[in-house]
Amino acid sequence: MTENVASAAEHIAADLSALRQDVARLAEAMNKLLQHQTQGVGIRVSEAVGDATGRIENRAANAQNRVRAAGRSFEAGIERNPFTAVLISFGAGISIGLLSRLRG
Repeated sequence: MTENVASAAEHIAADLSALRQDVARLAEAMNKLLQHQTQGVGIRVSEAVGDATGRIENRAANAQNRVRAAGRSFEAGIERNPFTAVLISFGAGISIGLLSRLRG
C-alpha cells in the first residue's frame, strides 16, 4: 500500500510539474499576444494621426489660398477704384474717431 501511495505521489508530482510548464507556456503565449496586439493598436493610432494631420494640412492650405485670393481681390478693387477706397478709409477713420471720443 505504501508503494501505491508513493506511486500516486510521483504521478501527482509529475502532473503538477507538467501543469506548471503548461501554465508558463500559456503565460508566455499571452504575453506575446498582448505585445502583438499593443503594436497593432500603436500602428493603427499612428496611421489615424497621420491621416488627421494630412486632412488638417489640406484644410489649412485651402483656407490660406482663400485668404490670399480674397486679399488679391481686395487689392484689385482698390486699384480699380482708388478714390472710392480713399473715401471709405476716410469714413471709417472718422467713425472710429467719433466712437472713441464718445466713450473716452
